[in-house]
Amino acid sequence: MKIAHDVSSRATCNRRHVGAVIVRERRILTTGYNGAPMGLAHCKDVGCHMVNGHCIRCLHAEQNAIIQGALFGVSTSGATIYCTAQPCNMCAKMIVNAGIVKIVVGGEYPDEFALQVIQEAGLELVYCHIENEISKDVIESDKNSSSD
Repeated sequence: MKIAHDVSSRATCNRRHVGAVIVRERRILTTGYNGAPMGLAHCKDVGCHMVNGHCIRCLHAEQNAIIQGALFGVSTSGATIYCTAQPCNMCAKMIVNAGIVKIVVGGEYPDEFALQVIQEAGLELVYCHIENEISKDVIESDKNSSSD
């Protein structure tokens, strides 16, 4: 989980810093953080594109970690994903279809449907809260941006 927090520090969306690490047999397969697609402007440079309270400019950390596996031919089947926050429903569905079998989360996210998807798919969900300087910064950033 510490590595997922370290990866989250690379996020390019000022609204939320999330990191994800996909692991199988104690080996890191891929990593991801929330940010704009390759070659496109980042939120930190041009601002967030907000729709219904969400920044739609960025891909989520989980999406980027899964896409990285696809891009470089790394199978995620049977893997575990470590996320600094609970996945949203779209990421939960992608995690299921990527063949990932376990999700370890370091923080919560208000998406009950995502929890339903995870449960129905039979994925193992583990909460692992750790405190470090990065997570404290992210928590403070979330508090400051919650009024956006």
